[in-house]
Amino acid sequence: MASKQRTGRGVGGRAGKRYELTDEGWARIEPLMPRQGPGGQWNDHRTTLNGIFWILNSGAQWRDMPERYGKCKSVYDRYRRWTREGMFDQILQRLHVQLDKDGRIDWSVFDVDGSNIRAHRSAAGASKASKNRADEPADSALGRSRGGFGTKLHLVTDGRGTPLGATVTAGQSHESKSFERLMDTVRIRRRRRPEAVAGDKGYSYPRIRDWLRRRGIEAVIPARSDQPRRRLNRRVYRRRNAVERCIGWLKECRRVATRYEKLATHYLAFVKLAMIQRCLRLLEPSGRT
Repeated sequence: MASKQRTGRGVGGRAGKRYELTDEGWARIEPLMPRQGPGGQWNDHRTTLNGIFWILNSGAQWRDMPERYGKCKSVYDRYRRWTREGMFDQILQRLHVQLDKDGRIDWSVFDVDGSNIRAHRSAAGASKASKNRADEPADSALGRSRGGFGTKLHLVTDGRGTPLGATVTAGQSHESKSFERLMDTVRIRRRRRPEAVAGDKGYSYPRIRDWLRRRGIEAVIPARSDQPRRRLNRRVYRRRNAVERCIGWLKECRRVATRYEKLATHYLAFVKLAMIQRCLRLLEPSGRT
């Protein structure tokens, strides 16, 4: 493996450059980046972002990041600062607005689902000071479920599988408990709502149906076996697999498929980076998926 990295054939070599921002992708992001410091003291923001994307996709440790991206500690510190300042949220929102402007957000149905993410042993042991942060859940979104120790990723997509919003909870948390919070992460248009929301039986609760009904949104959710039968729009429900496909795509990014971060906010930042990567690809002229 070491010889491959030296010759540029491994993940850290030429092959790793496929994760880097294209000129068009960088042009979309650059206006949102903070003002660069004095010349010559730090890597430019594009190089730093490329290093972060390399970590996202490779799943490697920060210290194994190729030297072309700069000092690993500098890249990591900027990643933490941008997470804290909400930089990735701003980028994602801008990309969503552009997709919507191009008519590429399917408002006919939003799909919701949850997926368990196994946590690496390095994810445990966050300091008390870190857990006391206002934006960090008390349990750091870590817990034990039938799938083992980990985190539950909650995702909402449009009808085409474009990722629109995400949140995380402890692994044993039920999908239904985070539904409202998940829907609130979608911030494309304040006054526009999807025509329908599709979810599996795990979302079949009166609270969720009432929430949707009050907003004039059709609930495309099958009733559980212990509930009265309800009419289900099967044509729309068949499209729910879009969110499952999107989760599978996001998990191709190794820092999403396995959680290494001690803080939930840091793990969620990698999820958002994977969503940014997906949206940038959709915005390319070819619209590749």
